[in-house]
Amino acid sequence: MAARLVFSLSLPSSTQGINRKFQPFLLTQTVAPSRVRALRCQATPESSEPQEKLVVDNGSTSETSPATKEASSGFPESPNRDVNRRVAVASVVAALALFLSTRLDFGISLKDLTASALPYEEALSNGKPTVVEFYADWCEVCRELAPDVYKIEQQYKDKVNFVMLNVDNTKWEQELDEFGVEGIPHFAFLDRQGNEEGNVVGRLPRQYLVENVNALAAGKQSIPHARAVGQYSSAEARKVHQVTDPLSHG
Repeated sequence: MAARLVFSLSLPSSTQGINRKFQPFLLTQTVAPSRVRALRCQATPESSEPQEKLVVDNGSTSETSPATKEASSGFPESPNRDVNRRVAVASVVAALALFLSTRLDFGISLKDLTASALPYEEALSNGKPTVVEFYADWCEVCRELAPDVYKIEQQYKDKVNFVMLNVDNTKWEQELDEFGVEGIPHFAFLDRQGNEEGNVVGRLPRQYLVENVNALAAGKQSIPHARAVGQYSSAEARKVHQVTDPLSHG
């Protein structure tokens, strides 16, 4: 807020023959009172034009003419609305992008998991604990959990095998019966000797998978979630087809 002070000043007639009476002048503080103050002095009609003097805190002064009167009037300049709008939009877009990147993990699919999975026979023979996921391409929950499974795999892939078995593939009929797969996704957790320590079925908190895999990697004798069931797709709806690639583990 600008402060206004009004003074009346007269000069004696003995001052070099000049007898000029000044009208009240205005002292105005600008937006930053501690930095710049504007002083306006209006002379009597004998003076052809008023003058302004800018007084800066460091003691320096500068003369201004009426042409620069608006620039030194002491009122704060209006913010650049266009720049502010662009900054606001950019902030919102950045925040949304961060949220989506952490929640949705674009680009991770069941196909990616299958491509990076280890063949089942190799997993049973390399001396590491194993996580076997029974899945299907049409399984909505399987697709939804793919990003979380991928993250866990990347974190533990040096210590734990990750295997993907497609329930539509008749090659895995024996494994479906052996692990009692009735719903998918079905995660079976095997120790280093290939013995099942427990299983998790369906949509459950990510922490269930993390804690089980961490227990396998640490060589613990049991897993914290040996039997847990969430929302799943029924394995009875699987679309059976013959495998075309004998080496396929999907």
